Amino acid sequence: MTVDCPHLTEVVPVAPEARDVCPQCVAAGDSWVHLRACLECGHVGCCDSSPNTHATRHFRTSGHALVRSLEPGEHWGWCYVDELLVPGREMPPEVS
Repeated sequence: MTVDCPHLTEVVPVAPEARDVCPQCVAAGDSWVHLRACLECGHVGCCDSSPNTHATRHFRTSGHALVRSLEPGEHWGWCYVDELLVPGREMPPEVS
């Protein structure tokens, strides 16, 4: 698959800060639907189907364009700037 997204060059090997929770939702005592991980810094946030949309909020405040799904079996990414699906990438293992 060829994807014309210049932001793919900004992807760096970074471990997600969490694997199975949205840290901001946990801190607020809220729930989430699905998780997304930033491919530039590892921030984990909830998806746009979740009440707090923390992944999109992270994009708006940081400018980090690319996220990937953290859902089991899903291997896709999204570019917020270009509004494109991008090739999925395996996340590196968590840093201990």
